[in-house]
Amino acid sequence: MLYGSFAFDYHRPEINDQLLQKNFALISTRQTKDRFSMLVTNKLAGQHKLATPYDGSYLSPLYIYSDTTKASLFDLSSSNSTPVSRRPNLAPAFITEISNKLNMTFIPDGKGDLQHTFGPEDIFNYMYAVFHSPTYRERYAEFLKIDFPRLPLTSNADLFRELCKLGDGLVGLHLMEASGQIITSFPETGNNVIEKVEYTQSADDPERGRVWINKTQYFANVRLEVCDVVVGGYQVCHKWLKDRKGRALSFDDIRHYQKIVAALAETIYLMDEIDETIEMGGGWPIE
Repeated sequence: MLYGSFAFDYHRPEINDQLLQKNFALISTRQTKDRFSMLVTNKLAGQHKLATPYDGSYLSPLYIYSDTTKASLFDLSSSNSTPVSRRPNLAPAFITEISNKLNMTFIPDGKGDLQHTFGPEDIFNYMYAVFHSPTYRERYAEFLKIDFPRLPLTSNADLFRELCKLGDGLVGLHLMEASGQIITSFPETGNNVIEKVEYTQSADDPERGRVWINKTQYFANVRLEVCDVVVGGYQVCHKWLKDRKGRALSFDDIRHYQKIVAALAETIYLMDEIDETIEMGGGWPIE
């Protein structure tokens, strides 16, 4: 992988250089083909990060590094990298407000104990959970069409802790650092070449079906609600395969796709858990 002005129309170093170091970033949109989208990344990103050529997506890193010139794309995991200082990309007034609400002390790096302290990564996880609440997306749907998502803050420390935990789970899934239980199979032998991607429902169980890649081969036991998950205007289960049309899937490709399906299923579960947690914590609006 190469990175620089030669590889991008404009590589936006003031943003992307922050991701040469250990970091997280929110990818958010103000306009997509049909709905609000938000993802997390710890990698460099181009302008159109979620899907469409017109998605108007924005990258917001969690940490700002003091000297990104010391970073190298080819040395991201090296223990010999020169350490550089970083600060959270959070407004002081915001930090003060949430500290006062939670009655906890903010620490400027990592995570706190969530009893007496909290850190930037706790805020990130809380934020990621709230923005993945189905009720939040429905409740503020009209606003999300025209502006950036707004984060409601809570003074309920227990609710904050639980949402941090759920958000942390979602972040791990979406970075593909974790996955849910793999239940799909790829039972038929063949050339593994993707010719036409199509979903068919099972006659025995209409909630499950097969994702076909050619006339004889398919991924079995894919839930309909997982196949219907849309990010950036596209069905994820279809998009990943269609982008590889004409290619033969390797063993690693097959395994990776199964992990994607598992991660989507776990995402649906966690999103429902987020809604239930907020309801048990007092419901909407969050206070």
